[in-house]
Amino acid sequence: MRKFIIEDKNPLIPFNEPACELSILNKPLKLHHADILEEVVGPCSLEEPLETVHDLPRVAPEGGEMVVYRDNLYFDTEFFREFFEHARASHLPSQAVLPAEDDAWLKYAVPLSRLRPITDRHGRPLYYPLDLWYFPNGYVEPKQWIEVPIRSDCKEIGYYNVPDSMSNLSPSLEEGAVGGRELDLTHLLTLRSCLSIDSWAHVYFANVILGVFSRGRRFEKLITEHNLVALRLLVQSVLEQKQVLSCSRVVEVGEGTVIDPSATIIGPTTIGRGCYIGPGVVIDNSVIGDHVNVAQGCQLMLSVVGNNCFLPFRAALFMSTLMEYSIVAQNTCLQMCVVGRNSFVGAGTTFTDFNLLPATLRTLDYEGHLSDTGHPVLGGCVGHNARLGSGLVIMPGRVIESDVVLFASPERRVINRNITYEESDHHKVRASVARLHKRRYPRTVGEGTEDLYLEEW
Repeated sequence: MRKFIIEDKNPLIPFNEPACELSILNKPLKLHHADILEEVVGPCSLEEPLETVHDLPRVAPEGGEMVVYRDNLYFDTEFFREFFEHARASHLPSQAVLPAEDDAWLKYAVPLSRLRPITDRHGRPLYYPLDLWYFPNGYVEPKQWIEVPIRSDCKEIGYYNVPDSMSNLSPSLEEGAVGGRELDLTHLLTLRSCLSIDSWAHVYFANVILGVFSRGRRFEKLITEHNLVALRLLVQSVLEQKQVLSCSRVVEVGEGTVIDPSATIIGPTTIGRGCYIGPGVVIDNSVIGDHVNVAQGCQLMLSVVGNNCFLPFRAALFMSTLMEYSIVAQNTCLQMCVVGRNSFVGAGTTFTDFNLLPATLRTLDYEGHLSDTGHPVLGGCVGHNARLGSGLVIMPGRVIESDVVLFASPERRVINRNITYEESDHHKVRASVARLHKRRYPRTVGEGTEDLYLEEW
């Protein structure tokens, strides 16, 4: 088996680096791919990178069995296994596609992305092709490919309800009644997950909704359908004198990690090596990396915290992702957010997620334009190496570019628009101090990216 990777070099806003370098479930996406392929396919050699799949005849004219994928494509083990087993069994060149009637793909994978549908003669979408192929005997022309549709087998889960007074929906069905957002805010939890990471929102979806949230759904399905697994879980909890969802079969803890007895940890949760979990901490269905310090009173729910992060007392993360070497200071609240690596969020800063107006939110898509997310709740995003002062309020869907420094002031305490590096507050201080903050993630110049940022933001 040979493995070929199509490199996607487009920098993702606001991180200013390709998607393959970003952390998904506390692992760079390119390593995430490598681990999945080794688990499903077995050891395979990495070949010369491609620009498109049509470069294969030049790079590998000798043919052979091969897998090809674009490196900004997120897929989990279940998704890739489903595709690979079906494709290999067919003995035909195959391309993975997302069926257009699958609600999860329409809600998470299609908005803000570069995916484009194949339609029927009436213009109705049939499926969305993915940059994921299997060739049993080397490259062949596209007309010989077969489509392998992969369904998510999603299940709708409600997580809160919006009262009539906030939804702008009339409880009556009178003619002419004004519509608004849906009353029930739900998510679709998948058994198989995949999306093209073309926006920061896809990083959020991959980590949280299609990551730890879907992992919880698979765990629930496992213990519901397999009595022996449920029995072993019960026996383990009795032996350890813990609640069922807190025993070692559900909560994985790495070597050298210290957990205060008063902390509450609910699985499925993974905690890395050399961590410290302080008094009164509550962790629910999350992924914690290595050497993470979660201090007294912090709360983490459906979140991912990268290696070497620090959360001082009473920091709260709800459905959020914190990449490696970042700090979220005390009394902060992050809701449905993504924070890049080596960034700092000051004390008392709040990321909001609920749109106060009865409309879905817009954020930056793969081209850098504001597009409808299709979601009434969504937090914000902070790039790499950013510094946010204390007491800021970030409105839903806003993004702050890598290397930005923001001071809370009467003129700019509420961040209600996207912030570029040119608008960073460190430019306002004297030059001898400003130069101490190094720009580590500049935009790509020469491909239109510079103009795109300034035009749209």
